[in-house]
Amino acid sequence: MALEITDANFEEIVLKSDKLVILDFWAEWCGPCRMIGPIVQEIGQEYEGKVVVGKVDVDNNPGVSAKFGIRNIPTVLFFKDGEIIDKQVGAVPKQVLVSKLESHL
Repeated sequence: MALEITDANFEEIVLKSDKLVILDFWAEWCGPCRMIGPIVQEIGQEYEGKVVVGKVDVDNNPGVSAKFGIRNIPTVLFFKDGEIIDKQVGAVPKQVLVSKLESHL
């Protein structure tokens, strides 16, 4: 299950997490975002307890989006200890995200 990450809860959920965090930056009107949305949800269920999976609606959370220079969506950022350790821009097959995730666990 992916958590809804907002400008208000970003620091608490993402930066202070002791687990690997995967953040999907998306928007309702973005076709490719709707393609990877279900994939992100699946990863959230499959790695529950091991990884924190969140989604950031860029239209409603401009602070977080601007902080990380999100210009293209979907963008998936991987965080560990509050730092970005990997990034994927654009819609990709599930295996691409899983292999990046696995390499950081």
